[in-house]
Amino acid sequence: MKGFAGRASIEAVLTLIDARTQVLPAEQIAITSAAGRVLAEPVHARVDVPSFDRSAMDGYALRAADTRDSPVSLIVLGEARPAHPFSGKVERGQTVRIMTGAPVPVGADAILVAEAAEEREGQLLVQSPVPAKKHIICIGEDVSKGSEILSSGRCLRPQDVGLAVAVGVASVAVVRRPRVALLVTGDELLPAGATPQDGRIFDSNSPMLAALIERDGGACQPVRYLPDDAGALRAALRSTDADVVLITGGSSVGTEDHAPSIVAELGELAVHGVALRPAGPLGVGFIAGRIVFLIPGNPVSCLCAYDLFAGRAVRRLGGRNAAIAYRQRTLPLAEAVASAPGRTDYVRVRVKPEGVVPVASRGASSLSSAVLADGFILVEANRDSLEPGETVEVFFYDADAG
Repeated sequence: MKGFAGRASIEAVLTLIDARTQVLPAEQIAITSAAGRVLAEPVHARVDVPSFDRSAMDGYALRAADTRDSPVSLIVLGEARPAHPFSGKVERGQTVRIMTGAPVPVGADAILVAEAAEEREGQLLVQSPVPAKKHIICIGEDVSKGSEILSSGRCLRPQDVGLAVAVGVASVAVVRRPRVALLVTGDELLPAGATPQDGRIFDSNSPMLAALIERDGGACQPVRYLPDDAGALRAALRSTDADVVLITGGSSVGTEDHAPSIVAELGELAVHGVALRPAGPLGVGFIAGRIVFLIPGNPVSCLCAYDLFAGRAVRRLGGRNAAIAYRQRTLPLAEAVASAPGRTDYVRVRVKPEGVVPVASRGASSLSSAVLADGFILVEANRDSLEPGETVEVFFYDADAG
């Protein structure tokens, strides 16, 4: 075994990822399945919304001019309901009972709300003038035909899908979801739910990574468990059709750490070792046009490596914002944070009324520290400590925090 020849800066790794990843091609999907997907092309309205003048209230459709000299009495001709319009025309001195959403009858140009109306024996008594267009939603008032309603690059929300359907859109072009392969190496690992065995541990990394990949818009392929065997890893890398490959474990410089040499053999190992704690043994490579991440097996290192690096590639390929996918807030430190110059520190923290405090670290294998934490801060490589009262940028693990 030998140590790392050198350690790349975080900035250098991010620059490499950005230079070697581009947004994936588009695919056409039904608009009803498009929530959470990223638009590859803008969406335009195929129809006006509304496509007819419609009533915004229950009441009476009438001619505004007939109410100018109120009080007046108007003849009630009939009724208009949604999908059942009044077939005739409203002439002078006439009105039609109307329901919310119904088409405004020809000849009418205002709605008197039901609360202000008094109908007796086919006559409507109007006590005060009604302005023209009152309580009428006019053609195209919400959306006009041909207008752009959703721009390219937008991640569609439920209300976006609803609006697209309302303007006649049946399908949309969206960025294809990045296919992500999870290759879990290590003779000692057991999948979730397996029978416990002496000397073996449960694989907590792949369920965590699968959830993060889903959050970032990726399509996680079934997890593949591989032994500590160079041939098995080589075969898995040659057979995958994924856009992004995450290899967990075997990324360092030990005798059973096969991933770096196999990636270099099959393609390019561009980075091996990062000036970061934890996740220092991270590697980044490229095989047959796909990006490969060598992710340390310790769970907190795994979380850190995904959030800072692998997740960025998934988000970029899927057309999403590449930045760290957590809500941020600037807050003061309540306690000092020790660090070491020459590397960036990923420090789990809690937010208390008095300020931000570090979570006592029990090493990169202690996933419970990330569960106890509200989020994390990044201590820059040129700092040996942060002092109480300094402000820090907190990345909150919970989407609704901060």
